[in-house]
Amino acid sequence: MQKNYKLSVPDIKERTRLDKYITQFVENASRTKVQKSINLGNVTVNGNFVKSNYMLKPFDEIEIELPVPEKQDILPENIPLEIVFEDEYLLIVNKTAGMVTHPAYKNYSGTLVNAIMYYALQKNDTLSNINGFERAGIVHRLDKDTSGLLVIAKDEITHRKLSDQFFKHTIQREYNSIIWGKLKKKSGTIESRLGRDKRDRKKVAVIDDEDESGKNAITDYEVIREFEFLSLIRLILKTGRTHQIRVHLSSIGHPVFGDETYGGRTPHSVILTNNIKAQIKNLLGEMPRQALHARVLGFIHPRTKENMFFESELPIDMQNIIYKIGEKN
Repeated sequence: MQKNYKLSVPDIKERTRLDKYITQFVENASRTKVQKSINLGNVTVNGNFVKSNYMLKPFDEIEIELPVPEKQDILPENIPLEIVFEDEYLLIVNKTAGMVTHPAYKNYSGTLVNAIMYYALQKNDTLSNINGFERAGIVHRLDKDTSGLLVIAKDEITHRKLSDQFFKHTIQREYNSIIWGKLKKKSGTIESRLGRDKRDRKKVAVIDDEDESGKNAITDYEVIREFEFLSLIRLILKTGRTHQIRVHLSSIGHPVFGDETYGGRTPHSVILTNNIKAQIKNLLGEMPRQALHARVLGFIHPRTKENMFFESELPIDMQNIIYKIGEKN
């Protein structure tokens, strides 16, 4: 089975190979797979067959035909879960950092879905199939290295009603994060349009208001505690865009501590001394992920109409960072 893609090259300044460019913007496209497709004549630039090492020019039009990977079996796996709440309609799970929410390319095992499938199987329980078996009741997701609360639907009616609350932004979601530096305003709102980064398709970026591909994103924040070169803050999502918090904080010069993708593994808004450099090195060694935790989840129960509210303590790794940096203050 083949899938067709079309890419329009922007007004680029740097020299970029065709095969490298395609892998940045087409999902699941490895360099080897792209090169093979080019050699087979399944890739054209401006209607012409070219080689993998063709150097792209501004406004080139690329047409690509790539094979679609075969669907993998998603199997139940006995992975420990922290169940915060459960009834006959839904589950609230406290996801650990490092766990992918649902299976995707190169992540067909070890995910939250694999764990939930096993859990439901042991109880002879059901899970919503609204988005296919590979989503297994997943209503929303957290990034792999973000910890915190997630709701899982056991049936389609519950799933649809929860999804409607997410769509209408009536779900209460609050995050805690450790960020670089000290914010000038102790509370405020970050609002911008977010879209796929044109230089790296795996990332999200703040884009121009005129770019129709972007979606408006709004994040409220409030400082909880300040340290010498880090801050602990509270964040409330008004919208739910991919990587929203991480991109918003990076865009204002205060990325999430430890966030490799959005600049959080290098110092920001910090006056560096030898002592602070040593502290930073030690703290980053203990935080291999972004210091971001989905602490609060609140919604109207889709069936009972009760107000549901759940809280999750900061995970140990974030607590340790706060403790160690707090000792220096």
